[in-house]
Amino acid sequence: MVNVADGVGDAATGSSRWHHDHFAKFRPAPITSQRIRVCILVGSVDISGGTYVIFQHAVALADSGLDVTIASLMPIGHAAPNWHPALAKLRLISIDSVGDEQFDVAMATWWRTVYRLPEVRARQYAYFVQSIESRFATSDDDVSVAEGAANTYTFDLFTLTITSLLQTYLAVTFGRPSLLVRNGVRKDLYSPFGPSLRARPEQGLRVLVEGPLGIPLKNTERAIEIACSVTTDVWLLTSTPVRSYSGISQLCSRIPVDLCAGIYRSCDVLLKLSRVEGMFGPPLEMFHCGGTAVVYDVTGSEEYIRNGKNALLVEMEDEVGARDALVELLHDRSLLEGLRAGALRTAALWPDWTEASATFVDAVLTLANLPDRDHGPLLESIRSAVPSVSGDHG
Repeated sequence: MVNVADGVGDAATGSSRWHHDHFAKFRPAPITSQRIRVCILVGSVDISGGTYVIFQHAVALADSGLDVTIASLMPIGHAAPNWHPALAKLRLISIDSVGDEQFDVAMATWWRTVYRLPEVRARQYAYFVQSIESRFATSDDDVSVAEGAANTYTFDLFTLTITSLLQTYLAVTFGRPSLLVRNGVRKDLYSPFGPSLRARPEQGLRVLVEGPLGIPLKNTERAIEIACSVTTDVWLLTSTPVRSYSGISQLCSRIPVDLCAGIYRSCDVLLKLSRVEGMFGPPLEMFHCGGTAVVYDVTGSEEYIRNGKNALLVEMEDEVGARDALVELLHDRSLLEGLRAGALRTAALWPDWTEASATFVDAVLTLANLPDRDHGPLLESIRSAVPSVSGDHG
């Protein structure tokens, strides 16, 4: 037996009494002058909250001198033109076009993209988790959708996630440690000051409903119905291509990022009744623009929603409670103004994208400069687990 008090190395590891040289193996090598190449796998480059977050980090990587490629499962040409600056700034290709290119880091960002990682040659592999996507499977879906998504959290991938709840869930349920990288906010766009589509009403209540149509987990259609039962001044902001919608006084479909803040600044309250979320960004953007929100107690809301302080929080599926909350705001102007003031205080404390993406960039640089490792077993475990499932990008 080795007596550590003698300062003698551990015979098993060959390390000093402080195990310095053992842990030194895990220290990143100095960043080289060679340009680091990163391939980020996405489901689609079209408008969505999750893609927006990925693009923000990807642009930050490019601005930091990294060579960034976005590889998409779905056709590039299907994206709304110019909806995000990344579309013009980054290299966008089909995953099928990656071929034999060599990257320093390959990162999956949607559960289906994990199963395409073996097609990308890279020194390191990572997984950016924005939600527990196994929950996206409905009772009508093939059960293998949920199983295929859940299985991705078991692979030995360097993992990043966006909320403390997701970080805890991955650790407790799957034994998967992850780095927390909270989403930022474009404070140069989202602020109470700036142009609006229309001035907020001095009386009454203008309600904004945000979200895609035709996705039950987003529950957008039902939110519209509830809002229209309270007021005739209901706006819809959606990524779905639609030219009209019954009961809506202002329709905003497939709007570029830099114009969305003006829509938020035009409305008093955001009604968002999603059943599943990751970070839950739109209410936070509404906060920055001087509005408040009525939301279900969906995952992600715990990160910044404080009931009665900056928004009104309603139990999941309590449609009567959601309607009552809007009615209360309609008739109690002081409550509305108090929540809006609280929302601005919350917004002031939230990081911008410069701060948030700095953590993301540091993580990628650290990973890229770690010593090479044999990824053969990892990639083989992914290949052998590829599910046969259908379904659209969530």
